[in-house]
Amino acid sequence: MVKKIFRFFAMAFLSAASLAQAGAQAPVQPGDLQPAERKARSESDQDRVASRPVATERYPRYLLRPTDVLQINFPISPEYDQSVTIQPDGYINLRGVGDLYVAGKSVPELIEALKKTYQQFLHEPIINVELKDFEKPYFIAGGEFGHPGKFELRGDTTVAEAVAIAGGFTDKAKHSEVVLFHRAPNGWAEAKRLDVKQMLANKDLSEDVHLRPGDLIYVPKNTLSKLRQFIPNTGLGMTIP
Repeated sequence: MVKKIFRFFAMAFLSAASLAQAGAQAPVQPGDLQPAERKARSESDQDRVASRPVATERYPRYLLRPTDVLQINFPISPEYDQSVTIQPDGYINLRGVGDLYVAGKSVPELIEALKKTYQQFLHEPIINVELKDFEKPYFIAGGEFGHPGKFELRGDTTVAEAVAIAGGFTDKAKHSEVVLFHRAPNGWAEAKRLDVKQMLANKDLSEDVHLRPGDLIYVPKNTLSKLRQFIPNTGLGMTIP
């Protein structure tokens, strides 16, 4: 009796394993699914694609800033056409709807925000936005540069190129620890340390970073320059390199 029960369970286990293997080898075809199952699988596939990471843009959109001047046009409803200036607090005052915070948005993002705002009383509004006046892209070179200051950012510029634009390093510069600050609307978002000395010595600019508008490059003093001010002058004509 025990042998029969054991044989029964063994045959059942083998049958289940065989069915599972057959199911794994035979993929489910779309025609085999019910409409509800096909819809659920399609939505699942869309979610999977949407969750994939998106590559960072090398050429990001210009982000609106205070004092920028915008021309907003409504081709179908021209009575709402207006020219606005972004206030120091980041808001613009819109005809018929009041204040809207726009600092830090790109122009396409602003258009979407305007459509949502004006949909309160306009049916599917068509809106065009033109950036009439804006702050020219720039970068700041601070610390031990030959000519520190604020420079216009023209075209695609890297840190090494910016160093040359700012007059190169001084003899006090610690160019193995150059710090690049990437700016964001709400403050400094990222600080990256670069060994420009090694990049130039190895003639390898693969790690050179491309600047964004508003970036700050800071070069600190080297250790010897910091100590030099505390070394007394003996009056013996000795110099410290």
